[in-house]
Amino acid sequence: MKTVKKGGNELPGGEPEDLIWGINAVGEALQSSACISELFVQRGKAGPRLQQLIDQARAGDIAIRFVEPDRMPVPRHTRHQGVVARQSEAPPVSLEKLLDGLSEKETPVPPRLLVLDSIQDPRNLGSILRSALAAGFVNVIMTRERSVPITGTVARTSAGALAHLRLCRVVNLAETLRILKEHGFWIYGAVAESEVVSVYNVDFSGPICLVIGSEGKGIRPLVRKQCDILVTIPMCTPFNSLNASVAAAILMFEISHRIR
Repeated sequence: MKTVKKGGNELPGGEPEDLIWGINAVGEALQSSACISELFVQRGKAGPRLQQLIDQARAGDIAIRFVEPDRMPVPRHTRHQGVVARQSEAPPVSLEKLLDGLSEKETPVPPRLLVLDSIQDPRNLGSILRSALAAGFVNVIMTRERSVPITGTVARTSAGALAHLRLCRVVNLAETLRILKEHGFWIYGAVAESEVVSVYNVDFSGPICLVIGSEGKGIRPLVRKQCDILVTIPMCTPFNSLNASVAAAILMFEISHRIR
């Protein structure tokens, strides 16, 4: 397997995990300047969209480095469009602050929370976050110890959605769900079991919290015990062909469609 060395660490897959590249991905990330520490621009590249990124970086007091084409800090043959950004992990919000923000909002629809229990694949996580923003689940709770960190791969796969979400990391997810129930949330756990209720037959109302489990084992037992209702996506065949990111997208959009 090809690796890239960075700071003494070898990263699998040939991609530095703290880098994002491309006009669109970097542009979206710059909307949250606290997550970008450095911008690399290929010397000799020009254009209005690239200049806009440079201006945004300067306005956010982000270091800009103009480098030769062969010094861009990404694997060769990467289609970076002349711009690469170094990302630091997105600053999470505390559970208390997240809940305070929800209670202060006056919206025509009840609040929606997405909870991710031990998602470990960065591309799955990025895809889920991209779908979450599109479906209106802008508040996301993740486990601190058992989840993949917010890396460059996550940011790139999210297609810029990461900059528009409020992320909260917690140590004890089961306890967090108990607190959410005290704040009036109904906890819906997504499982791949035909015996539980179909998502299409659930009457979603009130503050909603959707729990998505890990790619392999699903929702952990202690977390599952805190769920009020277990829901599933009915399949046309006994074979469960949906991965975590696809299932999460279907469920979130179904919920959003119901509560509009």
